[in-house]
Amino acid sequence: MFRSIDGVLDARSGYTGGQAKNPTYEDVCTGATGHAESVLVTYDDAIVSYERLLDAFWTGHDPTTRDRQGYDVGTQYRSVIFYHTPEQREAANRSLAALESSAKYKDPIVTKVVAAPEFYSAEEYHQQYLRKAQGA
Repeated sequence: MFRSIDGVLDARSGYTGGQAKNPTYEDVCTGATGHAESVLVTYDDAIVSYERLLDAFWTGHDPTTRDRQGYDVGTQYRSVIFYHTPEQREAANRSLAALESSAKYKDPIVTKVVAAPEFYSAEEYHQQYLRKAQGA
């Protein structure tokens, strides 16, 4: 989803927000590492704004389901925005507040805004997983 946005230079699948160093997919799937499956987006802010990336985040998943995205269930599928700067934190909180006040969803939004800890890249077979799964 992020790769299709002009100005996105890279979108790397991985894990963040947990305690284990260098977790594998199998580790993260146990729920014991505390990590969330996540995407590290590298972008050119002269071409695309952080706010535009936040819009893509909100439309790319259901922010009202706790520890679940589609058929995937577990704390590793929680809805979370990991920010890297105070400006990103403020933008994420503004975006969250705007979505909450829009009444777009009947259920409460469960997304958290959290400082980004270390990011660990997922295994190569997880990179661009949807594109690979759809045979594109």
